Amino acid sequence: MKKWIASLVIALLPAFALAAADPEQIVRGVSNDVLVILKQGDKDPAKVREQVDARVSPLADYTRMTSLAVGKYWRQATPEQQQALTREFRTMLVRTYMSALTIYKNAEVDVKGTRPGADADEQTVRTEVSIPGQKPIPLDFYFEKLGSNWKVFDIAVDGISFTVNNRNQFGAVIRKDGIDGLIKTLSDRNAKLAGGGKQGG
Repeated sequence: MKKWIASLVIALLPAFALAAADPEQIVRGVSNDVLVILKQGDKDPAKVREQVDARVSPLADYTRMTSLAVGKYWRQATPEQQQALTREFRTMLVRTYMSALTIYKNAEVDVKGTRPGADADEQTVRTEVSIPGQKPIPLDFYFEKLGSNWKVFDIAVDGISFTVNNRNQFGAVIRKDGIDGLIKTLSDRNAKLAGGGKQGG
């Protein structure tokens, strides 16, 4: 359940908001925007993916998200491996949340407020996702300010960090098969999702 919610969270990160908007304004605006797209019910999954991905790209800091998910092994990766990891991690997120979109079309996002982050250039926006017939699930969006833009670098689903949760899995693969093994694992998973397969677990 929480795995699907984490996937939905990534779908709520599009950035049609102006750079001047603060993190809370961004979350409020983009949540409404994406939910409108879902409720329109376009029958072409590729079209929906394009619409959502076009909004995700400007806001999510995929490099930092990937480095946090890979953890201590990130520094051991070559620049080429880091680029490949980031590319496959991003593709994994996009395809995974697209699988979740068909389930959570009736979700509502309630923004609860903002709290300071670890330093002056970080903020955390607290929200809850409500799904009919289910208990609301707390979500925290972790933002960093890069220049004049705010970008999401992590998400906590019911108190569980998305990047840390992946880090445990990624570390196990790297210890067994190395960094190239993780790249291959992500690539194979993405190929399976692209072919219409469902991600297990």
